[in-house]
Formats: sequence, C-alpha cells, structure tokens
Amino acid sequence: MTLTEGLVAPWAEWQETYQDGQRLLEAGTYALTEGAVAAGLGVFAGYPITPATDIAEYMSKRLPQIDGFYLQAEDELAGMHMCAGASLGGQKVMTATSGPGFTLMHDAYGWAIVNEIPVVVVDAMRVGPVSGITGAPGQGEFYVSRYCSHGGNIETIVLSPNSVQETFWLTIDAFNLAERFRTVVTVLTDQVISDMSEDLFLPGDYGDLADIVVPRRHNLEMPFFPGNNSDIDLAPNVIGEGTGVCVSPYTHTEEGYDIEDMEAQWAQTFRLINKIRHHKEEILRYEAIGLEDAEVVAVAYGATSRTVKTAVEEARRQGVKAGFLRLISLWPFPDELLEMDLLYLVCELNYDGQLVREVMRAAPDKKKVHFMGKSGEMHTVAEVCEALQSVNKDQKMPEQPFIWTEVR
Repeated sequence: MTLTEGLVAPWAEWQETYQDGQRLLEAGTYALTEGAVAAGLGVFAGYPITPATDIAEYMSKRLPQIDGFYLQAEDELAGMHMCAGASLGGQKVMTATSGPGFTLMHDAYGWAIVNEIPVVVVDAMRVGPVSGITGAPGQGEFYVSRYCSHGGNIETIVLSPNSVQETFWLTIDAFNLAERFRTVVTVLTDQVISDMSEDLFLPGDYGDLADIVVPRRHNLEMPFFPGNNSDIDLAPNVIGEGTGVCVSPYTHTEEGYDIEDMEAQWAQTFRLINKIRHHKEEILRYEAIGLEDAEVVAVAYGATSRTVKTAVEEARRQGVKAGFLRLISLWPFPDELLEMDLLYLVCELNYDGQLVREVMRAAPDKKKVHFMGKSGEMHTVAEVCEALQSVNKDQKMPEQPFIWTEVR
C-alpha cells in the first residue's frame, strides 16, 4: 500500500466545503458536543466523571434547545443501557465517560454490539491505573476499547482526534459510521484534547450539513440481520417498526430471537466480525508526512501526536530522515499502514506499551520497533527529537528521565 501524504479523512474535504460559520475559542468537550448536535443527536445519557464532565454539562444545556433529551444516569452502565434503549426507539445517541466509567459500561457494550444498535461512546482517557490522577492525560484504554465486552467474537470501530477542530468533525464521522455499520463507535479522546481551548470553526447552519450526515433510518422489511454476510448501510432496527428483534445478549437467529445453536452462532459471528473487516478501507483514517524518504517513522495518536509531529519536523531540519504517522482510526487496526521495512518509534502515554505491540505485530521486523512510553505528562519535542536521532543512528533508545523504553 502506498500511503498518501497529509490528512486522509473525510473531514479534510468537509472543512473546505463549509466555509460560512463562526470562529470560537473553545474546548474539545464543547467541540464534541456541537459535533454530536450537528450529526443529529437526540439523546445523551451519562454520568459525570473528570475529564468528561463538561460534556454532560454542555449536553444538559444544549439538548433542550433542539428538543433533545439529557438523562442523568445513576452510573455509567445505566447510561449506556439508556442510550441503547433510546437508539432502539429511533434516536441517535451518545454517552461519555473516562477510564473507570468506561470499564463499567462493557456489559452494555456487548448488548449494543450483538443487537447491532448504533451508539457513540466517548472515553476521555486519563492517567491510571484505575482512577489515577484525574487531571493528567493518559492513553491506557487502547486495548480496552478493542476488547470492550466479554465473550469475544466481535470487531470494533475506534477513532481518536488530536485537536479541538478535528474533534468536531470526527464526532460527526463517528455517528455516520455507527449508523452505516449498525454498531458502537468509540471516540478515544484524552484529558489534553478534552480540556484545552483552541480555535474552532462551526458551520453557520447545521442543516447545511445534510449532504455529509447519515440520517437515522428504520428497518421496516429486513430480518434482524441478513444471514452470515458482511453487508453495511442496512437500516438499524427500531422496536415497534416491524422488526422481530429480541434485545438480548444471547446468540440471535436471523429473525432476531435468541437461540443456542451453532449454525446461528456461526452466522452471527461471521457478520459481527466481517461487516467491519471486509470494509476496513472505508474506516481507515490517518495523517502522514515525510514518508517518501523516511528511514525512521514516529507513530502516535491523540494528544501525543501533536508534539511528535513537531519533533519529526525539527528532526528533519537537523538532517534526520524522519517520517510521521498519526493513526486516527485505531480499530480495526490499520496493519496496512505499517508494511514499510523501516525503523519505527512508537510514542504513547502509558508505561506498559499498548499501541507499540500492534505496531510490532504489523511491521516487517519487530526488532526495528522502539517504544517511548510516558505517563501523566506529554512527551516534549526535545525528547522525541533526541530519540529519533538515536534510533536512526544507533537503532536504540537514549536514556531519558521518566521515559519507559522496554517492551517484554
């Protein structure tokens, strides 16, 4: 695969299409709220938790203005179930949380995935383990967002923004994917992207976005799912609209009723996995620079990618043939972006090493993949630049304070 330089994502074109609007100085949580409203959000249900609390506060004020509904749940699990129920009632829905609440949702995640219910979930990550430091950034839910329910036999869609502006557009994108694939789509943001304020452009009339927003449709004719195939763009099931769906966590028949039968299990599993795997090219989003002559490529996502990109640009000025690859779609994992037989430097906000393990798996030679883990605070440009120089020259990481380099 030949990687395209620049930003490969639908909003690269959207930003150029919609020029009339207003410019604001706002936080990522505000941008996310407005993105959801622009996408047609009808119901938000959740439980406040730092650094996602502002999303709930914005939603409680914003949704009544558009005849939507804000529901304060007793906990995160209840909020996720409320969202699934509202989606089955024909509404576009969202919930938001942080790491501790994210794990509590996972039983309801499975219900939504197996019943093919569109839901958008935001996880504003913070440093762990467990509750960690509430006001410090982390990237500890990379794997949790993939394996977000017990039992396996699923695929997930996970996206991650790195700016306030991108958060607005990516939220619309997340709703579109949830509708098209009839599934849960997770937006992995973090404390930095959630809380920081930046320039934000909002289109003047969200009604003008009809050309890019996938509307909610109702499944009036089809069975619960059409056999063991991988079709997408099927209308979601809405209770009371003619679909015989039994909303349960058990294996379903094509008609939507639970059953203990291996043929049904095969058909259901084939669909849940392959409706995503067979359409990976439609989910792939990334940003790339400097890959045409790169000898070492820095890989990152989310807030971490901001300083990493600047470090790559500085390293190139210093004569290092460095490239930059930012993953925006994290799951399904974009193996095809890592087929180049080069040196890799993977930067992420954790010490255990998560993204780096997938890069090692996908890259031609895992011995050429190096890890730069940090926890609770951002990588600096100087640290990443020094690491790029060392990896490129000596194929090893330099010793630096508070940076973890070992992956076992």
